[in-house]
Amino acid sequence: MERSNFVFNNMEDIFAVSKKKQRNHIMPNNHFHSSYEVYYLLEGERLFFIKDRTVVLKAGDLMILHPNVLHRTANGNQPQHEKIILNFKEEFLSASKGGFFETLHPQFQNDYVVISFPLQNKMYVEDLLQRIVEEAKEKKSIYETVIQTLIMQLLIYCSRFMEEHDSKPLEYLNPMHERISEVVRYINAHYKNELTLPYVADKFYVSPYYLSRAFKEVTGFNFVEYVNSVRIKEAIALLEETDLKVYLIAAKTGYGSITHFERVFKEITGRTPLYFRKRKQLRP
Repeated sequence: MERSNFVFNNMEDIFAVSKKKQRNHIMPNNHFHSSYEVYYLLEGERLFFIKDRTVVLKAGDLMILHPNVLHRTANGNQPQHEKIILNFKEEFLSASKGGFFETLHPQFQNDYVVISFPLQNKMYVEDLLQRIVEEAKEKKSIYETVIQTLIMQLLIYCSRFMEEHDSKPLEYLNPMHERISEVVRYINAHYKNELTLPYVADKFYVSPYYLSRAFKEVTGFNFVEYVNSVRIKEAIALLEETDLKVYLIAAKTGYGSITHFERVFKEITGRTPLYFRKRKQLRP
């Protein structure tokens, strides 16, 4: 990692910004978080597996991810890349008085949106993002308010750009990617059921060996890792949004054993289920 890299998290943990230049970087873990994410690629190429498909990002592309959308990144054809990432919860945009995303382009309601900017627009977007990075670095008076305003400007600019330009539908990289996307959608819809590699392979008329290899190549996850990630993400939502007992949440997310559930939960989140239940209780 180079010295020029920069990472900032505010004390309330509702906003973070980073600017990094990296080579051969593969996200080590499955990834989902309770904040929005704006990912802008300054240079290079990245592969994103998001929800049920792989998306290729190139320099000048901006992606906006909703909270709790499972994703993972990997190297593209140009492994050296530079990026700026913003993470924020909607309450950080306090000046918007809530519901800010509802005022934007309808596609902003999707789990994710990808915008490819031509050169002139790209320069304006990069200027806004660089100003956010500089404000976080320098921490001058009311810098958080300035950052809030700049993020809102960025999102409004993206929304207006989408109104004026027809977005191209995302295409699959090849038939194997399309096939694995079908498998992923099946897992996403049936995570409550028993899902073994042989069972799902039989469902899609392929061998377990082929499915295992292709699934890893396309998504970056091995099969069991992905199934567990989907289940634990849903378990977190139930812990934070309901009063269900932990053993019932384990059963509702596909785990027959509370011990197995708690072990997998700790492996994926680094915390126990009770941490997320207590976090719910601490909310106003």
